[in-house]
Amino acid sequence: MSLTEIKTAVRELSSKELAELAAFISKQDNAIWDKQMEKDAASGKLDFLFDEAERERTAGQLRECSSM
Repeated sequence: MSLTEIKTAVRELSSKELAELAAFISKQDNAIWDKQMEKDAASGKLDFLFDEAERERTAGQLRECSSM
């Protein structure tokens, strides 16, 4: 099935089906993002963030995250 065919099929979905599809796509996208973050963390690409957080923790500059 081509992307064009998928787009055509999506246009024919009901509101409920479109919402379900959007949730499914979001879940798939998040899973890919999570895998990439894990890969980047394991390879050391994110070490600078861990180092920065440790410096801020040591200096007493960390703030509580209110969104979690």
